[in-house]
Amino acid sequence: MRQLFDPSFSDHKTQRDVVHILHTNALSGMLVSVAAITALAFGFDSPETHQLKTLFWFALVTILISRFLDTLFWIKVLRRRDQDPAPAFIRFFIGVAISALVWALYSVLLFPKMTVFEGATTMVVLSALAGGAATVLGASRGLVWTYCTLLLVPMSFMAMMSPHPEFFLLGLLGIAFWITMLATSGKTNTFFVSTIALKRRNQELAEEMEKERNEVIRINQALVKSNQQLDNINSSLEEQVQLRTEEILRLSKLDPLTALMNRSGFIKELKHRTEEVTANASHFALLFLDLDGFKQVNDSLGHQVGDKVLMEIADRLKRLAASENLSRWGGDEFIVVVPGAGSTDATAIAQRFRERIAETIFVDDNEVNLDATIGISLCPAHGDDPRKLIQQADLTMYHQKRNRHHHVGIFNAHIFDELCREQFLREGLRTAVYKGEMSLQYQPVISSVSGNVWSFEALLRWSFNGELISPATFIPITERSGAINSIGAWVLKEACKQAASWENKDISVAVNVSVSQLMEDDFIHHLDRALAVSALENHRLHVEVTESVFANDLAKLSQQINAIKARGVAVSIDDFGTGFSSLSQLQRLQVDHIKIDRSFIMNLDSTGEPIIRATLLIAGEFGYKTIAEGVETKKQAETLIAMGVDYLQGFYYARPQPNTQLWHWLEQEK
Repeated sequence: MRQLFDPSFSDHKTQRDVVHILHTNALSGMLVSVAAITALAFGFDSPETHQLKTLFWFALVTILISRFLDTLFWIKVLRRRDQDPAPAFIRFFIGVAISALVWALYSVLLFPKMTVFEGATTMVVLSALAGGAATVLGASRGLVWTYCTLLLVPMSFMAMMSPHPEFFLLGLLGIAFWITMLATSGKTNTFFVSTIALKRRNQELAEEMEKERNEVIRINQALVKSNQQLDNINSSLEEQVQLRTEEILRLSKLDPLTALMNRSGFIKELKHRTEEVTANASHFALLFLDLDGFKQVNDSLGHQVGDKVLMEIADRLKRLAASENLSRWGGDEFIVVVPGAGSTDATAIAQRFRERIAETIFVDDNEVNLDATIGISLCPAHGDDPRKLIQQADLTMYHQKRNRHHHVGIFNAHIFDELCREQFLREGLRTAVYKGEMSLQYQPVISSVSGNVWSFEALLRWSFNGELISPATFIPITERSGAINSIGAWVLKEACKQAASWENKDISVAVNVSVSQLMEDDFIHHLDRALAVSALENHRLHVEVTESVFANDLAKLSQQINAIKARGVAVSIDDFGTGFSSLSQLQRLQVDHIKIDRSFIMNLDSTGEPIIRATLLIAGEFGYKTIAEGVETKKQAETLIAMGVDYLQGFYYARPQPNTQLWHWLEQEK
């Protein structure tokens, strides 16, 4: 039923206002309608039409009286009740429509008996009623259109069909006036919409003012009451003020969610503790806790569940330590002060905190399992500056979380130096390619059958500020910083470019691709661009994928490898035997080569040989070629060749060298 209202009047209160406006405006319209029907029915009375006009007069007056009573019922009773206004609106709509229908029947049935003067007068009266309705009923465009159409259109069409030209002109004027009323109703309706919206805003402002006035009254009453209380306890005024001040200060130091000390409150408390350490020659440990897995809780279960989890964690911490020793530092980070604890005690206590946090949390029918990584700093062993102690524990926590060796660690100078060193290298990596600090070196891969070079593996080198940085150092940093994708794209393009310039077009180039680089959606685009720009034959490029990538999205990995192979590029599994591959994964991925990890070559005389033989068996079953990397002695080479390894790589044959020295080395080897 609400769809009868104008779309602008969507809320319940506004619809009630619309119904009220229609009812109150309609009172004057009803009086005008009574006067109009009386004047027309009895002003142009004739014996021939007297009975019919009298009938129409009674019918319309009866309808108007019913509408009048309904209006009174709305104003006196219904308006004061919080009821749905739609039924009242429907009754009003029906009343208006019936009134208009009576007028339409009056004009149609009596038109044939009207003189030109009576017809013109009737048309003027109906036009006047329609014009008034455009204003009185303006709050509802549907009402205006219904009322005006029933009043003007029937008689206008009757007049236009009349053989008398005077009536035809009168009908045209009626239709024109009807169209004008419909157009005018839009503006009138807009005015009503704006007026009602303004009224609603004024009511809201009035309500807000009333609330503010009541609030002022309440505050004034509270102030009066407070003044009376202050007068009654004047002797203890200073004590009361002190107690209230302390309470305000206490609340300002608390985290509203967990009721633990917040950051500002904890900093002040920690400053007092460090001062006591200096004065009393005591000591304490500071534990910086970061929850492992909390982000997944927020992402999967929502922040409301996450807040309840944090509250439960805070309660568990309170059961292990006093509230004055606890703080919620922010997000899912907490700080615990352990008075009198050294490194050994602090580590043991940190493990107890981890065990308690790791216990299953039940929230809203969900089971949540978390862990924690904890960094520890000691006062005064690591200093007595509060912010520095927190920073040291935070850095230690970050170091532990990144390396994942242990979940608990104690700060030392090596951690600080390592993190500073990483930040220094991270900044350098941002511009390493642009500054020309990156370069490629190549190590040959030898065919065990012919003894000739089969391919060269491209190895990335970085010279930063005159220092040659080890790949074992800077590659993990590029992966953590996100620079691996741009640097990897450069390596791919540069290796293809240099390989395309080699004199021997039978030698391939192998390029290592990181996990994150391979799984990027634009990797295939970078591969195509490198091949296109360099004009290297596709079959001369080998892409080496570390076996640990198998632990990722296997479907996406299979899609990427299939796209690589579709271009005629070979795919090798690097470091085979150290990762997560299985026979089903190998069969699904359909690679070309398997590189046996150097750790098995180093232990060839002991545990390495069975693993290598098993690898050769697997490779043979799937039709893969095998490459042994890390070959450093003649004995290793001979043994591997005898076992059936297809290709060999290692320092025994050559160390990595720049592209400019490759052909000189090849000439010497010949």
